[in-house]
Amino acid sequence: MDCILSSTYFGPIQWYQKLNRYKVCLIEQHDSFIKQTFRNRCIIATTHGTQALSIPIEHSNGSQQMRDIRISDHGNWRHLHWYALQSAYGDSPFFDYYVDDIRPFFERKWDFLFDFNLAITLTMCQLLDIRPEIRVTETYEHLCANDFREVIRPKHPLPDDGFESRPYYQVYQQKQGFIPNLSILDLLFNMGNESIFFL
Repeated sequence: MDCILSSTYFGPIQWYQKLNRYKVCLIEQHDSFIKQTFRNRCIIATTHGTQALSIPIEHSNGSQQMRDIRISDHGNWRHLHWYALQSAYGDSPFFDYYVDDIRPFFERKWDFLFDFNLAITLTMCQLLDIRPEIRVTETYEHLCANDFREVIRPKHPLPDDGFESRPYYQVYQQKQGFIPNLSILDLLFNMGNESIFFL
């Protein structure tokens, strides 16, 4: 069975749960770029609660398709995001184990957000030991039985009866309780090779 997903920047656990559960996953590159989505942001846990890390993009007149969105170098964001991840997860059980796999995404300059996100997705699948068949859409997909493009979003998500947020160990859990559906990095840095059991 197929599903369709929007592109994500170190997407939430819910997004990777779909990758793990569906046989073929289509990643949409023809949808219009929308603010306040996981296309250019991820949410991590910090000692003070949650923090959204957003990639700046180059804006143009009118709407743009996801595949044409360019990453901006504004604000030294790669350094800031990597510093935030080190601060948030430096003491987590598996940060040092995965640091060499994750750090290169913050060292290399990428032109297009879609290409950057797809490279992240492929790396994360390898680290999580999940093997979905990932395809990139050729045209905009209007109808799909398992369409999660509007379901998985940070603000005003649609209901998702198929998503199960299973608690796992988090570094700051004793201070602020378990926080569900954070970036897949939260699961990976805290649970390592056991992450697959929570997808």
